[in-house]
Amino acid sequence: MSQQEFLELPPLMSARGTVRLPGSKSISNRVLLLAALAQGATTVRDLLHSDDTERMLDALRTLGVEVEQLGDNAYRITGCGGNFPNKNAKLFLGNAGTAFRPLTAALALSGGSYELSGVPRMHERPIGDLVDALRQLGADIRYLGNEGFPPLQISPAKLAGDTVQVRGDVSSQFLTGLLMALPLLNRTVKVEVLGELISQPYIAITLTMMARFLVVVEREDWHSFTVRAGSCYVPPNEIYVEGDASSASYFLAAGAIGKGPVRVEGVGSNSVQGDVHFAHELKKMGAEVEWGDNSLVAKGPASGKLKAVDLDCNHIPDAAMTLAVAALFADGTTTLRNIASWRVKETDRIAAMATELRKVGATVEEGADFIRITPPAQIKHAAIDTYDDHRMAMCFSLAAFGGAGVRINDPKCVAKTFPEYFIEFAKVTQAVPVIAIDGPSASGKGTVAQRVATALGMHYLDSGALYRLLGLAAQKRGIALEAEDKLAELAGRVDIRFKGEDIWLDGVKVGDELRTEEAGSAASKIAALPKVRAALLDKQRAFRQAPGLVADGRDMASVVFPDSVLKIFLTASAEARAERRYKQLKEKGMSANIAALLQDIRARDERDTQRSVAPLQQAQGASLLDTTFLNIEQAVQEVLSRYQAVK
Repeated sequence: MSQQEFLELPPLMSARGTVRLPGSKSISNRVLLLAALAQGATTVRDLLHSDDTERMLDALRTLGVEVEQLGDNAYRITGCGGNFPNKNAKLFLGNAGTAFRPLTAALALSGGSYELSGVPRMHERPIGDLVDALRQLGADIRYLGNEGFPPLQISPAKLAGDTVQVRGDVSSQFLTGLLMALPLLNRTVKVEVLGELISQPYIAITLTMMARFLVVVEREDWHSFTVRAGSCYVPPNEIYVEGDASSASYFLAAGAIGKGPVRVEGVGSNSVQGDVHFAHELKKMGAEVEWGDNSLVAKGPASGKLKAVDLDCNHIPDAAMTLAVAALFADGTTTLRNIASWRVKETDRIAAMATELRKVGATVEEGADFIRITPPAQIKHAAIDTYDDHRMAMCFSLAAFGGAGVRINDPKCVAKTFPEYFIEFAKVTQAVPVIAIDGPSASGKGTVAQRVATALGMHYLDSGALYRLLGLAAQKRGIALEAEDKLAELAGRVDIRFKGEDIWLDGVKVGDELRTEEAGSAASKIAALPKVRAALLDKQRAFRQAPGLVADGRDMASVVFPDSVLKIFLTASAEARAERRYKQLKEKGMSANIAALLQDIRARDERDTQRSVAPLQQAQGASLLDTTFLNIEQAVQEVLSRYQAVK
């Protein structure tokens, strides 16, 4: 997998700040279709810009609907009263269920010939119950692939009937699509729901949006719905899309896990979206939540730890996924029930969630309509597969609060609903800080870094020692320093630990043999091998733990920890470095020749500067610290002063 295909999230310590939410996907695509079915122009503002809405906008354009962009998030849709100008079209709708299901119903009742298709996963998502309901009205719909699944061929048909039945226990989008299309028939039609209607809040959104276009649906509890003859959509002139409540859940959970407070703007007590009630469930887990008319604020429990819960999540089907990851930070076993709809979403979310939660160490039990999560004693770093599912990627960003960070594979899948998610997430989260110190051999960077770490109470990583240790381990095993593949394999399994000033290799304390010129020369050779550096990357990143890390080494600031809060390039003249090394060796009772040391340092500088992998150079964003005329204490104080200035 290439660097572009994953996102490495560092260990996170806290979360605080404010996020302005993008528009709701559910509302955006409903409003776009209703505006197209109305007779006249509707200006839609604060529309979500995402893959799903682009699929709907492209489809409307293909159908001949006039779509005019007024700004980044504003469009004027000139509706055609359901009489689409283009009566023959092929529509590709990606994996956008909020576009595919309602368009299927509207086109089936509009008298044209249309082919609807999507990505392979869309062709695995059931649509048979909606097709069966439409056929009860006389619609002519044919499956082009597997029975009960897209792609579909819709043909003109003679429509009749005043009662239709549809299952409610698979996807609420079937009922949504049916209700939104029924005014096209211009007669009274009653829809009876078979079985339990899941995701009722999404039907509430549909009814509210239809009412904004002056079509009122009569409802008998959640069992039947009637659309009266004469109902027709009237454009409201201008309509605003409220923020996405499902997206709010990630930031509210971040506030609860990361102490907070985190404020989200765009949804609140006046929201029409059911997922806004995620805030109530988060409060049951112990979070402190404040409600405003158009905002929500969440912060961590006074006790410092979330509580495990047992919840029926029928009312928040999408946001419940966020609770599943929040359960990693709870004090016991959390059970989420009544989530059967997860099985037919962008992926089988119950199976996917169980698989990925186990990767980070959780114990998980899954059933047809529930998931049960017991958090691990310590959350592990893992590479999270996202299954081309935006919510999997966004949910698991929260696992980075577990102390080890997390890798999100295919992070671009968030474009489906929230293209800027990881940018906004970074704005309100605070990573474990890293101070990266680099410089030429014998510049004193290791001594300075170690003392800075002690002064700040942070962890310390001597990356040079890692390469010396690997060289020592290789020599003990008889592995040649040119055997790149064998060295890389060894790097992945060798046990290296730092405790204060002590260093341990495979459980054995290592002494001054690491500081010999022979060890340094071996380290310089193997550090130039790309496979070795790659193998040690995760091992180095594992040192990043709260409250912070001071790391010294060649590519700490550029490759290993590019988000370091402070980057220092510490140097001194070759003569000063040779003299320091001479004194250091003499103090340890070791023989030394200052002229030979100076020659060796210059040769190593030349070698390190010219090598193709991690050459000796000042990293972008690093500040220069010349210590030729500074002692160790002065250099340490200078680094501490610079850290105070940037933290």
